[in-house]
Amino acid sequence: MKGSDLLTRETVLANANTLINGDRADMYGDAHVAHDRIARVWSVILDTEVSAHEVCLLLASMKMVRAAVNPDYIDSWIDMAGYAALGAEIVSRP
Repeated sequence: MKGSDLLTRETVLANANTLINGDRADMYGDAHVAHDRIARVWSVILDTEVSAHEVCLLLASMKMVRAAVNPDYIDSWIDMAGYAALGAEIVSRP
């Protein structure tokens, strides 16, 4: 997708939904488990506790930086929406 293509918020969210509940879920499994694994690895590397929801925040912030540099690359915006949704789901789980 190019920045010149008109996108609606519904399209962006639908694309994010397709990614996090389709291809990405199939490739990497349960998002909570995957992000918890990432958090444990990052905790060792950084020598500080990192949680699964913080992984979502950090990955979304990476996409923000990329979108700031190249705002017409729509995938970054879609990925931000996906990380936000995953983070919300992770913090709402018991």
